[in-house]
Amino acid sequence: MILKKLKNIVSKSESKDNKDDNSKNKKSEKLSGKGLLIFKNVKDTINSEKILKKKNYEIKVVAPPAEVREGCDLALQYEIIENIEIIRELKNNGIEVVKSISLEETMLQPIELVKIKKIGDHTMYRSGNMKITLDKNGIISNISGGGCPDVPYLTINLMNKHISNIPENEYPKELGYSLCAYTLHKAFEKAKNHKKN
Repeated sequence: MILKKLKNIVSKSESKDNKDDNSKNKKSEKLSGKGLLIFKNVKDTINSEKILKKKNYEIKVVAPPAEVREGCDLALQYEIIENIEIIRELKNNGIEVVKSISLEETMLQPIELVKIKKIGDHTMYRSGNMKITLDKNGIISNISGGGCPDVPYLTINLMNKHISNIPENEYPKELGYSLCAYTLHKAFEKAKNHKKN
């Protein structure tokens, strides 16, 4: 009886160790070859995204882990192999990178910028403090958050429209000019892709 209990304890311990190892391996694979660019302010991050996307670099706006945050709540995830080229490109455009780090070496995990929450028949997409909610048919049923002066204008122009039918020149980033418009656009993009799939 005691031997059986001991075997169960050892078996559970080994199973937990295997799960921990698998989790670490998956995290390491996800971070493999990835780096993070830290900027001093949001404006530099947004401008860097525009510049690098135009040059077809594979980048993604994320929230930096608290350990490396330098005052800006946004960062760019990129392929670390392109580190020198990217920093040179940004420098040529007058943008200084505060810090570049290897995510694989530090094992730091950036935070996804957009969170998704299901609420009954509706789905809410949250980016920063901006939220956009779709009903089950893809109609924008709510926009909230922020405190920027262009949020009411964005709300009037986007509410009650099907997200797939909104023309590109009416996307939040085209209608607005503030950080709220930028983060709302990130939530909008995620919602649009999510609805498409």
